[in-house]
Amino acid sequence: MLESDISQPYVEVTLTAIKGSAPQVVGARMFVTLSGRVSGTVGGGKIEAHSTEYAKSLILKNGVSCSETWNLQKDIGMSCGGEVTLFFKTNLKSKWNICVYGAGHITQELTRILINLDCQIRVLDSRQEWLEKLPTSPRLEKKQIEIYSEGLDDLPIGTALLSITMGHSTDLPVLSKALQTPEKFSFIGVIGSDIKGKKLRAELLGKYGSQTEKIVCPLGLPIGNNSPEEIAVSVASQLLAVRDGVTIGVI
Repeated sequence: MLESDISQPYVEVTLTAIKGSAPQVVGARMFVTLSGRVSGTVGGGKIEAHSTEYAKSLILKNGVSCSETWNLQKDIGMSCGGEVTLFFKTNLKSKWNICVYGAGHITQELTRILINLDCQIRVLDSRQEWLEKLPTSPRLEKKQIEIYSEGLDDLPIGTALLSITMGHSTDLPVLSKALQTPEKFSFIGVIGSDIKGKKLRAELLGKYGSQTEKIVCPLGLPIGNNSPEEIAVSVASQLLAVRDGVTIGVI
């Protein structure tokens, strides 16, 4: 696998030095994303597992590239003696990723706007018939789910997350799961009224505290009417503003 094939943040892990015995040679390397190791190896077993978890933590924390030296017994828990030094080269740049829960009327219009932009969209819904109504585009991934908290773990860091589901009961599990790792998301928005937003934050406050302030509800800029077409325009405009770091209206 080439580095250019990886479309989400990743860490290149290279074994740069060995003292004693180690299961790989100097120069061995692997590539790690939030989903885990995607290619290569630095020795397998406990060394690889330890290195993979460390690399994933760098992605989550927007960490800089660094070198780490670990004792195989004390730091990694192996029976053999020795020491390894690994260099973790981070690449946190990614495409403009947007994840939408719910494939209803607003999402139908929103995706038809977004597929014309330079972004990657994922839409998840339990209703296959609504997913089938979405447009076909290499920029759009459609996924049927059973529970409205599936599919969040492998999203790239910096993803804009939208919950445009059938209602409060299906928005809540999406938000609850997202707030477990809020640093992954550049934006967390929910369709609905200001009253709905207050109720959602109140339900999540006890478990997630101030993190609930990251939830934006109502979703979309305060422009247009309540038709799906104009709501979609207001949401797309809000996403562009978030991407470009511009503060407009209720962002």
